[in-house]
Amino acid sequence: MQEFKILEKVIPLLSQSGNIAIGPGDDCAAIEFSDGDYLLAGTDQMVCGLHYFPDVDPERIGAKLLKRNLSDIASMGGSPICALLSLATTNSKLKWFERFFQGLEQEARSWGVSVCGGDLSGLPAGNLRETMSLTILGRVARDKICLRRNARSGDFLYATGCFGNSLTSEHHLEFIPRLPEGQFLAETGVRAMIDVSDGLLVDASRMAVASQVALRLDPDLIPLRPGADISGALGDGEDYELLFAVPPNLAETVEQNWKFTTRLTRIGIFEEGAGVIGRDGGNLLKDRNTGYEHQFA
Repeated sequence: MQEFKILEKVIPLLSQSGNIAIGPGDDCAAIEFSDGDYLLAGTDQMVCGLHYFPDVDPERIGAKLLKRNLSDIASMGGSPICALLSLATTNSKLKWFERFFQGLEQEARSWGVSVCGGDLSGLPAGNLRETMSLTILGRVARDKICLRRNARSGDFLYATGCFGNSLTSEHHLEFIPRLPEGQFLAETGVRAMIDVSDGLLVDASRMAVASQVALRLDPDLIPLRPGADISGALGDGEDYELLFAVPPNLAETVEQNWKFTTRLTRIGIFEEGAGVIGRDGGNLLKDRNTGYEHQFA
C-alpha cells in the first residue's frame, strides 16, 4: 500500500482543537502561539538504508536529519527555534554517538537552533541499524505564513536551485536549507510554497491538488544539477529546494530583489483545472517516475 493512500484514510480521523490553525497535510502544522505569530511544528525521520547508507559518516547523518526539518520550516516562510530528537539504534560504539551529536550540534548552531531534548533507545538485533526522528519548532507571522493550498490560477511557479542526481552528487547530504530565501519570499508577499523532498513533479502536483488548480510545467526550463537529466530532475527527489507560486503582480518584485546566490527560475504557471500538464498539453503524471513514495507491504 502507498503512503498517499494511508494518509488519505487516516488524516480525517484526527480531530484538531481550536488552537490548531493548520493541521496535517502541509510541511508543518501551525498552532496559535502569540499575538501575530504561529508556532510551527514539524517532524521528519530518517531510516538507515533508506535515507542514507551505513558507511556515511555519523556527523553527516546528524546534520542531514536537522537540515531536512529546517527545509520544512523554510517552505512555510518561518524561522526555526528548537528541536527534539528521538534515536533508536543497534550501535554500541560511544564514538559513533559523539560524532553524530557533534554533526547535529554544529548544524544546529549555524542556524541558531537549540536541540533541547528527546529520547534514546536501543533496537533489537536485526537488519535495521538506526531509525531517527527529529521534531522542529519554529515561528512565523500569521499574515506571512506560506501554505501549499494558496496557489491561484495565473500564478507563476518558481523554483530555487537545481534538480536531479542528488544521490551520486551527494547533494542529498550536503544541501543547504533555503531558510533565508523562504523568509524573503514570505516577506515579499509569496503565500504558496512547498519544499522538494520526494521529487519536483510529485511535490508540485501536491501543491496543485491542495490549491485545486492545474499546473502547466515546462520540464525544459528546470535547472539541472551536474550529471542530471530531465527525468531525474522531475522524479529523483532529495533536492530540498523550494517551489513557490508568485502572483503576476509580484513576479518582477521577486526577481529584481532576489539578492541570493541561489538560482531562481520560473518553470510553470497555474491554471484552472486539475493535473500537471506539459508544454505540449500532455499529462506529465502519466507513465513516468513522478517521485518517491513510501510503500507498505
